[in-house]
Amino acid sequence: MITAYAALPSFASLSWPRPLRVLGLLLLSGWLVGCASLPSAVERPKSTALANPSDTLLGRTVAARASSAGTRNDSAFALVGSAELAFTSRMTLIQAAQKTLDLQYYAIFADDTTERMFEALRATAARGVRIRILLDDFNTAGKNAQVLKLAFEKNIELRLFNPLPGGRSSLFLRILSNLKDVGRMQRRMHNKIFVADNSVAITGGRNLGETYFGQSAGTNFIDIDVLAAGRIARDLSRSFDQYWNNPLAYPVQSLMTAQEIAALKPAPKLTGLTGVNPDKLDDPAAAAPTATLPTLPESTDLRLLPWTWAPSVMLVDRASKIAADADSVEESQDSAVDGLLQLMAQAQTELLIVSPYFVPGQRMMQQFAELRRRGVRVRVLTNSLASNDAPAAHVGYARYRKALLGMGVELYEMHAEQQGSISSFGSAASSTGASRASLHAKAVVIDNRLLVVGSMNLDLRSKLQNSEVAIVIRNRALSLEASRMIEPALAQGAWRVELLEGQLLWRAPEGSALQDSRSEPDASLALRMLLTLIGPLAPDEML
Repeated sequence: MITAYAALPSFASLSWPRPLRVLGLLLLSGWLVGCASLPSAVERPKSTALANPSDTLLGRTVAARASSAGTRNDSAFALVGSAELAFTSRMTLIQAAQKTLDLQYYAIFADDTTERMFEALRATAARGVRIRILLDDFNTAGKNAQVLKLAFEKNIELRLFNPLPGGRSSLFLRILSNLKDVGRMQRRMHNKIFVADNSVAITGGRNLGETYFGQSAGTNFIDIDVLAAGRIARDLSRSFDQYWNNPLAYPVQSLMTAQEIAALKPAPKLTGLTGVNPDKLDDPAAAAPTATLPTLPESTDLRLLPWTWAPSVMLVDRASKIAADADSVEESQDSAVDGLLQLMAQAQTELLIVSPYFVPGQRMMQQFAELRRRGVRVRVLTNSLASNDAPAAHVGYARYRKALLGMGVELYEMHAEQQGSISSFGSAASSTGASRASLHAKAVVIDNRLLVVGSMNLDLRSKLQNSEVAIVIRNRALSLEASRMIEPALAQGAWRVELLEGQLLWRAPEGSALQDSRSEPDASLALRMLLTLIGPLAPDEML
């Protein structure tokens, strides 16, 4: 609960130096907030995904597509590599839903881009669609607490997973007040699932916010999602239900005082953002609302995408992985990352990995060594120190870099200073003039026949601490399409790291005016010092 600062002693009236007053206020505030605890005997009405998707237009459309395709496969897929399609496809599903929408995310950021999405959600809820939103609690403080207003809208339920006790005025204070339970604080629900009418879904690397949809004036994320229809969408819904009905999922109303609820009353609705009549989806004129905010279109015609029917399986962690007692051997070994590693071990000719945070650990290093012994080509695209939005993660990667190169693994690091040069993979820039890119996609291509797209990084945090979800698709055409998206990033958007006479050398991207570098390219002195100071000390699982 938010601490009433008016009840605190007036530190300004004390004769302490100002820095000590500020520190004292922060520590006292953190201590008081830290006295809070989570509520007990919370009511969590059980609910599940739509039982009969065939009763909806989306469900009937998927069934008709399967019939016309004449395939024995029960799931269809379309890759989402551009930021624009990532936004418009979600908006289209919001507008098309007739019965249910289920959203599960690690983070939803309050900004102009998500406000457009929220308005569409409100309009959809107003026409009777049940909307469930499951959000990890960690980022729901400060400005982003405004997202919780959706919990008080008719037909919208919002639950927070693994919540932290304490107020929401400041993320810093929330962290400070929960330092007594760092282990639990670090266990986060990292899944990203978006399902309409239990028929069509989106999953992949993106959270919801302007940086994920190419709308930030600063750094934008290069990411990849996959649209999925049919049986695999129902699998994702079952996973959502397990998390939604878990004891770690708290309805927002159980975590907030009456004063907080009043402070978060829904804002007046914007005008001109109206929903689409799902019964008129075949009418192109019905595809967009009457008014939009600039830059991103409001929807897209998903029927025009190149859908591919293919065998698939879902990798997902159990919700109990986040529980306080999840350190048992059974839980730690039965993870989505373990499933991915087993698939990678089966590579015969080539393994292509895209992971923004890449901290192999000893088991993965042994697996890479075995793959290289069998002559399998292994290529990894990850962030450079300069492009990494979490420099501490780069610390863990850097300690394995020379060993990886020594065994013949090819390493590529994203060039931070670029403006949408990887158009086929997802433009990092927008009309706002952003000129920095950060890799956020998580994808693996195995022998150009297996494609994995999901939420997990190849690091020990994803394996041991976060819950994750991914889709494995067995299809050569989709695998090759993903490779064609990634290849330009390797050649033109990334530094190629080499080992020359025992020292690291960064080769400049092809066609650029950049020069080869002997030190972390684009990175400031402060970042390089961080790498030097923390590198030998921090354990892999903390990075």
